[in-house]
Amino acid sequence: MATSTAAPAPRHSGAKLSVAVEDPKAEGGGGIFVKATWHPTRFSLAVTDGAGAWVAEASDAEVRLRAEQWDQPVAEYLALAERYLAFQHPSSTYSFYDAGNGHRRDTKLEWRWKLQPSPNTQQTIAEILDFLMDANIRLSEEVVRKTQSFDKLKQESEKCLQQSERFNNEKAEFEQATLSKFVAVLNSKKAKLRQLKDKLTELESVDKAPKEEDDNSTDRTEPFEEGSDKEASLNEEPSETGGGDLHSSPEKTGATSKGRRGCKRTRK
Repeated sequence: MATSTAAPAPRHSGAKLSVAVEDPKAEGGGGIFVKATWHPTRFSLAVTDGAGAWVAEASDAEVRLRAEQWDQPVAEYLALAERYLAFQHPSSTYSFYDAGNGHRRDTKLEWRWKLQPSPNTQQTIAEILDFLMDANIRLSEEVVRKTQSFDKLKQESEKCLQQSERFNNEKAEFEQATLSKFVAVLNSKKAKLRQLKDKLTELESVDKAPKEEDDNSTDRTEPFEEGSDKEASLNEEPSETGGGDLHSSPEKTGATSKGRRGCKRTRK
C-alpha cells in the first residue's frame, strides 16, 4: 500500500530593503519592497520600487547549482537567502541596478540573482503591497495580543508581589511571636531552675548545721571521758594498798568499816 507525504506549505517573507542606487533622486530610489516565497528546494521573488516590478523564479536546478558554487547544501543555501531577504541586515550592503551595466567580480562574497521584468507590473505591485499590509495587520494584532498579555502578566506580577509582601510580613510576625514565646518559656525555666537551686542550697545548709553541732558535742565529751578514766584509775589505787575497793567483796568492806569504827572509839 503506497503512502504519499504531503509537501510542506511554502513560507512567505516580505521586507523593505534600503539599497544603493545610481540616482538617489530617481523615483523610488533608496528603497525596494521584496516579497519571497520559499519552497524546500526553490524560491521565487517579487520586487518593486514603487514604479516598476520585477520577478524571479529560481528552479530546483538553478538553486542546486548556486548552492554548489557556494559549497553549501541546498537547504542551508535557502535558509541563508531567506535570512538576508526577510530582514534588513545593517552589516550587509544591498544593491539594485540594471544588469545591462555589467557584472564585476571582486573578493567580496555577494549573493546575486537576476530578475526579469514583471509581465504585469500593477498586479505584482498590488500583490506585494497586499502581502505587506496583511503582514502589518498580523504584526499589529500580535503586538496588541502581546501588549495585553504583558499587561495581564504585569497585573499578576503585582498581585504576586503584594501576596509575597503580605506573606513576608505574616512570616515575620509569626517568627517574632514564636521567638517571644520561646524567650518567655526560657526565662520561666531559668527562674524555676534558680528557685530549685536556692532551695537546694538552703537544704544543704540545713543539713550541714546538725552535723556541725554533732561534731562540736563530740569534741566536748571526749575530755570528760578521759577525766573519768583518770578518776577510775585513782579510785583503783587504794585497793592495791588495802585502803578499800568499790568493787571488793562484802567481807572486805565490812572489815574496813569495823576498823574505822574502832579507830573512832579509841580517839574518844
